[in-house]
Amino acid sequence: MDAAAALADLVEISPQIEAAVVIAGDGELAGSVGVPEGRASVLARAVRELLEGAAAYRTDHGRVTQLHAELAGGDLFAVATEERTIAAVAAERATPGLVFYDLKRCLAATSAGSAGGKAADAQREDRAADRGPGADET
Repeated sequence: MDAAAALADLVEISPQIEAAVVIAGDGELAGSVGVPEGRASVLARAVRELLEGAAAYRTDHGRVTQLHAELAGGDLFAVATEERTIAAVAAERATPGLVFYDLKRCLAATSAGSAGGKAADAQREDRAADRGPGADET
C-alpha cells in the first residue's frame, strides 16, 4: 500500500490523529495527510532531527524507534524503522498506546506492499472490536 493510502486509512480509523507524515529511509517525504501544503517537509525534517538528537543521548549508540512529545495544543508521536518513519500530530489527551499502535500498523501497511490492504482491513476490524458492539464510531 502506498503511503498516501495508508495515511488516509490512518486518519479514518484514528480520529485522535490530526496530521501525519511518512518519511522514507533516505529522509525524503513519502506522503502526508492533514498537513498544510509546503509544511509536510518541515515536519518531516523536524521529526528526523528529534529522533537523531534523542539517539545522541543513548549510551548504547542505538537508534530511537519511538518518540512522544507533549505540546501545548496536542502531542507529537513518531515511530521509526530502518526503512521509514511515521510521525503524527494528535489532539490533546490522545491515548499514547492507541496512537503508537495505529502508527505501527500504518507503517507496516506501507512496508507490506500488496499485503498492506489486508493489514489496513485488519486494523479497522481490530479497532471496531475494541469499541465493542453498538459503539459509536466518531
